[in-house]
Amino acid sequence: MPFNLPIALTWLRVAAIPLLVAIFYLPNDWLSSWDKNLFATIVFILAAVTDWLDGFLARRMKQESAFGQFLDPVADKLIVAASLLVLLNMDRVQVWVALVIIGREITISALREWMALLGAGKSVAVHMVGKLKTTAQLVAIPFLLLNDTLFGWLDCARVGTWLIWIAAFLTLWSMFYYMKKALPQISSGSS
Repeated sequence: MPFNLPIALTWLRVAAIPLLVAIFYLPNDWLSSWDKNLFATIVFILAAVTDWLDGFLARRMKQESAFGQFLDPVADKLIVAASLLVLLNMDRVQVWVALVIIGREITISALREWMALLGAGKSVAVHMVGKLKTTAQLVAIPFLLLNDTLFGWLDCARVGTWLIWIAAFLTLWSMFYYMKKALPQISSGSS
């Protein structure tokens, strides 16, 4: 297992997950609800920035690795799933949204593993629609975590809800895209 700066940033994203969740379980006399929302939002945004930064640095420093390519999407999926579960617990996201997003991640991860076993892993390699899906999720979730009005007019809960619905649509679209790409290998009777 290689260890370099890009992989360290990815591990930081994984390590941020328990911190993000724990913030909401701190006693109210330690942090107010507003402070909890703000700190969780900051943790999530910093983690999301590392998603871009680790890939950029890996390419720039020529430190791309198979392990990094494996760990990066796992870290993304874990922080998104953990955030959605926290938001679901606080009634800030609908059950169907969490089910669509988490269910898609499990489905496509299993599909990729199966396709790799068949020697057809490249047919379900990351595509732009998958990147759009991830970006939509990483933009929507901070609004839902903050759950307040910014600048006296920006209703974060409403904006976050619309954005997470868009993210859910993109999530379904990307799932169908990858399933369609895998269909020829599935139809060929490979088992």
